[in-house]
Parts: sequence; C-alpha cells; structure tokens
Amino acid sequence: GGSGGMAAEGDVELELETEPNGAGSGGDGAGGRAAEKPRKHDSGAADLERVTDYAEEKEIQSSNLETAMSVIGDRRSREQKAKQEREKELAKVTIKKEDLELIMNEMEISRAAAERSLREHMGDVVEALITLTN
Repeated sequence: GGSGGMAAEGDVELELETEPNGAGSGGDGAGGRAAEKPRKHDSGAADLERVTDYAEEKEIQSSNLETAMSVIGDRRSREQKAKQEREKELAKVTIKKEDLELIMNEMEISRAAAERSLREHMGDVVEALITLTN
C-alpha cells in the first residue's frame, strides 16, 4: 500500500497549500462583505416588519377568508362545469377556414381568438366581426 501513503501525503500537501490562500482571500472577502452587510441587514429588518404586519392582518381575515374561499370554491366549480359544457357546445360549431382567416386578417388577432369568436357566434363571420370591432 505504498501508493496509498503517497496519496495521503498529496492530500495533506494540498490542504496546506489551500489554507494560506483561503485565509488570505477569506480575510479580504470578509472585509468586503462586512462593508456590504449593514445595508442588506437594514432592508431585511424593514421587510420583516412589513411581513409581520401583513401576517397579523391576514390572521384577522383568515376566518372570513375560509368562508369566502369555500363559497368561491363552490362557485368556481359550478363555473368550471358550465364552462366545460360551453366549450363542448362551441367545439361542435363548424367554422369555415376562410371565415377564420378573414377574421384573423381583418382584426389582426391570433387564430385561437378568431376561432373562439367565430364559434361563439355559431360560425357567423359577420356577427363575429361586428362583436370584435365594437
């Protein structure tokens, strides 16, 4: 295991080499950091105060919030269902490619937006355009 011993020696040497440099640069770094620290610290403290105030207000509201959230939750799931139904209905509407391109060019809107308005007007390009221009 002679080579093993050599490796260990190498490690020790490396450690010795890095130490003075590390201490040197560490000293500089610490100096530099120390100068920056107070500023960062102050803003941090200010932020902390703001966060604490915010947290306290939140606690007061949380009971109302929970009630509100459940109400919103119910409403949202209903809306979601209605939306899905609507999307299904809209998806059934047949639209012409020419109409789609016409709206895209006229209104300078994305394909998705053009298709959407066309479907909402049951494929009636005139209605779709009128709504979009208003």
